[in-house]
Amino acid sequence: MVKIGNIELGDFPLLLAPMEDVSDPPFRAVCKDNGADLMYTEFISSEGLIRDAIKSRKKLDIFDYERPIGIQIFGGDEEAMAMATQIVDTVNPDLVDINFGCPVKKVVCKGAGAGVLKDIELMVRLTEAVVKSTKLPVTVKTRLGWDENSKNVEDVAKRLQDVGIAALSIHGRTRAQMYKGEADWTLIGKIKNNPNIKIPIFGNGDIDSPQKAVEYKNRYGVDGVMIGRAAIGYPWIFNEIKHYMATGQLLPVPTIAQRVEVCRKHLTKSVEWKGEGLGVLEMRRHYTSYFKGLNHFKEFRTKLVTLNKLEEILAVISQVEEHYNREVAQL
Repeated sequence: MVKIGNIELGDFPLLLAPMEDVSDPPFRAVCKDNGADLMYTEFISSEGLIRDAIKSRKKLDIFDYERPIGIQIFGGDEEAMAMATQIVDTVNPDLVDINFGCPVKKVVCKGAGAGVLKDIELMVRLTEAVVKSTKLPVTVKTRLGWDENSKNVEDVAKRLQDVGIAALSIHGRTRAQMYKGEADWTLIGKIKNNPNIKIPIFGNGDIDSPQKAVEYKNRYGVDGVMIGRAAIGYPWIFNEIKHYMATGQLLPVPTIAQRVEVCRKHLTKSVEWKGEGLGVLEMRRHYTSYFKGLNHFKEFRTKLVTLNKLEEILAVISQVEEHYNREVAQL
């Protein structure tokens, strides 16, 4: 049984990675439905929370059906991180996560996210400030290091464990790699198999199939895997991995009806949470992923990304279901 503090997550938990502009409550709802064991909010700026910025505050919205859920914060200032943690505490998540992995320039420039990988002493101080500011378990998400010449994550893991983190998720790339190239899990495996490391270690990067999840579990011995991009438009991946681990069999790919049902729920929840204007707008990036691989989908896609009324879009989604079900019936 893998545990973070008192949170029991089963034998090999599957985590949904925090992804900016993706891991909002509507997306998390469909991932939870489809087998995600632990999820995180999009990362939230500690400075933004203290300034009471509306966008940052909105990201604190969590719902009971999502539990266990962690709220992820980032920042480069100890006092701001401590204050932000106290604000996070007020909405009662199950844990607090610190982002030391985001490679995006606007975050790194502020000495936050993966920017902290250049300064391990600061990373330790920031982590300690968060741990001391809450009774909740504190976890960290990070990368192998800043670049090929500074893969310091083994030292980082030990030092962060020493200041009290309850689990560590490691993305198998450096900041310099961004999301390019192949994720290297070698150091993740070394950390997991280090007898001095007692906390759960989760691997992240390139898990895009049940076969790969099982292969990496066996090869590197991690306590669980964190899945990010592979879940976008395909939340079924969590249950597919669980089924494959339990039976050695692959589940059939989602039917048109299943794709439509999940897409519809995602859209409806998006509008409920954000209002019709923003909910419709921010859903547009997901349609291509939900209906990937369908022949001659362009005409439907054009409508989905140009219409502005929920009712009209739901009607087009119903047309998609009818059209492609008819195609299947004719085969």
